[in-house]
Amino acid sequence: MGSDAELLALVTSANVACGFHAGDPAVMDRTVGLAVRAGVALGAHPGHADLRGFGRRPIQAAPEDIERDVLYQVGALQGFARAHGTRVVHVKPHGALYNQAAEDETVARAIVRGVARAGRDLILVGLASTEPMRRAAQAEGLRFAAEAFADRRYTPAGTLQARREPGSVLTDPAQAAAQAVKIATEGRVIATDGREIALQADTLCLHGDQPGAARFAQALRKAFAERGITVVAP
Repeated sequence: MGSDAELLALVTSANVACGFHAGDPAVMDRTVGLAVRAGVALGAHPGHADLRGFGRRPIQAAPEDIERDVLYQVGALQGFARAHGTRVVHVKPHGALYNQAAEDETVARAIVRGVARAGRDLILVGLASTEPMRRAAQAEGLRFAAEAFADRRYTPAGTLQARREPGSVLTDPAQAAAQAVKIATEGRVIATDGREIALQADTLCLHGDQPGAARFAQALRKAFAERGITVVAP
């Protein structure tokens, strides 16, 4: 699913699904190879074991299970990375697991324990506008990269608008590019009620499963280049 080969020519880092919510050994092997040839940094994208729901349905898993699930998935991608002569740079939880960790300290700490067991040099990527993941990373001595989204709408509280609500996903590449530029240059974003809110981020996410994702990436890179914004991997 998605336009992975096209996207890997446009991004600086990639979140690679590790088999629980999407992907399998063949896809992971192929994607890592493509990323290496494109000079793209690798990130593990662990999620809940939920292929049917693409990992976007909340699951109330025990903390020790979350920790092991994260370690298992990151370790799998690390194996493919080593086979291709590269390494995994960061870990970004996927979907419902990511959203739960943004609100729940217990989930955040379980994820971080799994990441730390996979390697303390790994960077944890988490939602810029909430604190649980940042605090959990700091407690374990992991580096944290605050993430904002180019193609999602934000609530006045700085959280992502729920996907079930109309308009939560931006469908116009130009609109996504304008939002990304505003975040990158001003540290601000326009919320659903029209207000501008602060949003300081280290990295920007673009979803690869969105129709026309490559067009979005092209629009972002063009807008960044026009404003002299350099995009580099964490």
